[in-house]
Amino acid sequence: MASFTDRMIRAAKLDVTLYEEVEADKGTMGQAMGVVILSSVAAGIGTIGTTGIKGLFFGTIVALLGWFIWAFLTYFIGTRLLPEPQTKADIGELLRTIGFSSSPGVLRVLAIIPMLGAILNFIIGIWMLVAMVIAVRQALDYKSTWRAVGVCLIGWIVQMAIFALFFWLVGGFGASQA
Repeated sequence: MASFTDRMIRAAKLDVTLYEEVEADKGTMGQAMGVVILSSVAAGIGTIGTTGIKGLFFGTIVALLGWFIWAFLTYFIGTRLLPEPQTKADIGELLRTIGFSSSPGVLRVLAIIPMLGAILNFIIGIWMLVAMVIAVRQALDYKSTWRAVGVCLIGWIVQMAIFALFFWLVGGFGASQA
C-alpha cells in the first residue's frame, strides 16, 4: 500500500495513475479527507494574519463541507447531465479523487510569507483546479478532458450559488447585529 505522503506527492504531480488508484481503493477515504483537512489548515495558516484562529477553524469546516457538496454535484452533473457512454461512478469515487486533488493546497501555508501570499494562492489555486479536472476525468471514466472541465465549471457555479444563498440567509458570519 502506498503511503499517504507518497499519494499526496503523486496527486500534486498530476499522476493519472494515482487518481485511478484512489478511485478504485475504498480504503483511501480517510486519506482523502486528511488531504482536504491538511490543505484547508495550510490555507488557514497562510492567511492567519488576516483571518485569525477563528478563520482557521471555520475554513477547515467549510472546506470539508465544500468537499462533500462538490463531490455530490460532480457526481450528479457528471453521471446524469453530461455522462459519456462508458461513465460509471459512485459518490465515494468522487470523494476520494477530488479529496486528493487538494494535495497542492498544502503549499498554501507559504502564503504566510509577506508580499507572496496573493500570487502563491493564485498559482496554487490553478494547480488545484488542474488536479481536480484530472480527478473528475478519471473518476467519471471520461475520454474527454473538456467534458471534465465542463463538469467542474458547472459544479463550481452551482456550489458558489449554494454558498452565496447560505451566507445571504444567515446574514454572513461575523456580521454585527444591530
